Amino acid sequence: MFTLTRLDTPPPESMKSQVLQMVVDYLGDISAVSLTSGNPLYPLYQYVVGFEVHRYLDSMDGAQAGKPELIMALDGDDPVRLLGFALYLPYVDDPDACSLIYLAVQESHRRQGIGRAMVEEMVARYPHAEVACVAGKVPYFEALGFLPLAARGPQVMMNTRSQASNGALAVQDLEPIFHSKEVRQIHGYLMKQHGEKAMSDAEKERNRLLDQLARQALHLTETYAVAKHVH
Repeated sequence: MFTLTRLDTPPPESMKSQVLQMVVDYLGDISAVSLTSGNPLYPLYQYVVGFEVHRYLDSMDGAQAGKPELIMALDGDDPVRLLGFALYLPYVDDPDACSLIYLAVQESHRRQGIGRAMVEEMVARYPHAEVACVAGKVPYFEALGFLPLAARGPQVMMNTRSQASNGALAVQDLEPIFHSKEVRQIHGYLMKQHGEKAMSDAEKERNRLLDQLARQALHLTETYAVAKHVH
């Protein structure tokens, strides 16, 4: 069993560290880049996405509009243990709308309705909800009431309504993270560990993967549009 807790202020440190650990553990599941752990760039993305989530959690502190909210699924028998989390951004000027940024469930507790319960809790509060996911995840979100609307790069934009919100989102800018000293140090370390050719190959592999995901996203949304038109 599990219980759900919704926060609009930063989680306690013990919970925050469990959220960040899940981001690192399940990066391939939750990131738009979907790299496998075998790719030498993987640790770099673990750091960047982990740091992005860390910034989102920190920005829950304050009174600014559109600050992130967090739903945590806690173990019913051991309430200090995190089983899953949903991190989402309310739209600044659309009180009905939000965008799901990250959703993760511990591997040992999947297929028990935890992800569904967290998304349903979010949608109950913000009925005009959107999520961006890779094509392979579309059936999961379709089952939760989301419709594919459009392809955006490697992801399919899905929404609980037939159009996206016109509001604004307070998204984190990843560019400064990618250009930070820490990322340069990690890249330098990986270059030393794997060599220049392996790192160049890893970047090519990442780019091929992103192209492939973009084609899949486009194909899926086009197929969906045709099917909708036929009906």
